[in-house]
Amino acid sequence: QVQFVESGGGSVQPGDSLRLSCVVSGIKVNTYWMGWFRQAPGKQRELVARLSSGGTTFYVDSVKGRFTISRDNAKNTVSLQMNNLKPEDTAVYYCNRAVDGPYDWGQGTQVTVSA
Repeated sequence: QVQFVESGGGSVQPGDSLRLSCVVSGIKVNTYWMGWFRQAPGKQRELVARLSSGGTTFYVDSVKGRFTISRDNAKNTVSLQMNNLKPEDTAVYYCNRAVDGPYDWGQGTQVTVSA
């Protein structure tokens, strides 16, 4: 059974940083495209960043230069370093497989950015 447990969210001010972590079980994070997704209130879930097994990264334009996705193969985790956070980054963040369809979603972690 594939499971994702996200953590690291919180309430911060614009310009602050957060680091999200996702513990993955059931699959090896270095054998799939792994991604971070987010869902803001009233909006559809969207892909924010993804990382291939070979290390190739992709970021949506709105987070380029501010967010960095990484993984720890030994711990089987995927992380998202978020710098210079903006109010429009407010959402519930999830990790999952980024290609060939997601597995069941975890509970996510809430990120709230407000002055």
